[in-house]
Amino acid sequence: MSVKFYIPENQVPLEMHKVRVVQKLNLLPVSERMKAIQDAGNNTFLLQNRDIYMDMITDSGVNAMSDKQVAAMNVADDSYAGSETFNRLKAAVREVFGVDNVLPAHQGRAAENILAETFVKPGTFALMNFHFTTTKAHITRLGGEVIELIDKKGLIPQSDDPFKGNFDLKKLRSTIKEKTPDKIAFVRVESGTNLIGGQPVSLENMLAVCDICHEAGIPSVLDASLLQDNIYFMKIREPRCKYMSTQSIYQLLASRFDIIYFSARKLGFSRGGFIISTDRKWTDMMMEFVPLYEGFLTYGGMEVRSIEAAAQGLLESLDMDYISQGPEFIAYLAKELDDYGVPVIKPAGGLGCHLNCSEIVPDIPHDQYPAAAVGAAVFIAGGIRGMERGTMSEQREPDGTERFAELELLRLAVPRRVFTLSQIKYCADRVKWVWDNRKLIGGLRWTQEPRVLRFFFGRMEEIGYWQEELVAKFKKDFGDSL
Repeated sequence: MSVKFYIPENQVPLEMHKVRVVQKLNLLPVSERMKAIQDAGNNTFLLQNRDIYMDMITDSGVNAMSDKQVAAMNVADDSYAGSETFNRLKAAVREVFGVDNVLPAHQGRAAENILAETFVKPGTFALMNFHFTTTKAHITRLGGEVIELIDKKGLIPQSDDPFKGNFDLKKLRSTIKEKTPDKIAFVRVESGTNLIGGQPVSLENMLAVCDICHEAGIPSVLDASLLQDNIYFMKIREPRCKYMSTQSIYQLLASRFDIIYFSARKLGFSRGGFIISTDRKWTDMMMEFVPLYEGFLTYGGMEVRSIEAAAQGLLESLDMDYISQGPEFIAYLAKELDDYGVPVIKPAGGLGCHLNCSEIVPDIPHDQYPAAAVGAAVFIAGGIRGMERGTMSEQREPDGTERFAELELLRLAVPRRVFTLSQIKYCADRVKWVWDNRKLIGGLRWTQEPRVLRFFFGRMEEIGYWQEELVAKFKKDFGDSL
């Protein structure tokens, strides 16, 4: 039996792994970093990897795999149908979730597409604690509407509430009554709510949502992409879960939700996506869309080596040593910044450390994209690529007006088992410098604005010449070489 370490937020986190393979990094001089972000249209998604020192844009598909995952990839069976690789994946799903019905897809948003195609019709509603960008895009593309029912405490940037991702259950009941059950495509719980700082949902709240859905005859759906982080928080923050095994929590949730889907780029640290259910009627409803959009039912658009890695990764997600690494390193970074006075989302959630850009640059209005501007500044300061999670990540209303985000966040994701503690400290140091020089940061405006998912490939330019001023100040403080 391994020794368990659950590190309090005020202590140094402990790596429960050792590094055996490394990848060389580059740290460009500051003037070259400014040129790189400008060439990328001030969109961190358009930066080239060769120009990045710390890639903190996401924890999706960029986590370090275990030695057992790499070994599993070497026994993959690439049969088009009847693959033993898929059988091993099903066995892993059964071990973790206690579920036999599995549909594969090439990634999480592909699973969302299948879910939307099956249940969303024009004029229907999808109720959720909070939307995710691709989830919303699939629903609105098909004529549906997303209604967010997050408890109001979830939008308070700094609090001591342990479960800021919870549904407002009273609003859920009243919305079902108002819209009528026949007009509701499904109710979706997103574990580890992405766009409000990776905040978890309590087990009690999830089960209550399921009860409400079952009473009304509405499908209950769990987006489990960030479930391993969420279960970590359940174990350390929710009294009911303290003495439950991780497996028992996974299986309780699977027994109560009608449908669970997830990205294996997050849950399992590999590639791909899956839809699972205890009741075959739900997977049968969605089955026809897998060969139509993805591939045959035993590979779903995935390369079989990735399926083997996903199967092993799911089994490893039962281990608290494994699932604690992200939240504990994120908590350390958040505390370093909070102690210095940098506004961050508290308590620290999963996914990454989230900077509250509305407080960092309060004079930059929503329509000049403050979170994206801070993201550009952080890259200039340290070669650190974060991800805008604010108004730039929204999409305009049908009449063309801008939809302002509830929170203007810059996410500094922490891929699992990738960065050393010294790199986390470096990140904190450079963000502190940006905070000290925040008055130099200005806004951004569109030069190329896509209609949807604009944060992926839209381009912006600085308003004025604030980036040159930032570089000049950096050179004064650090010289030309850093």
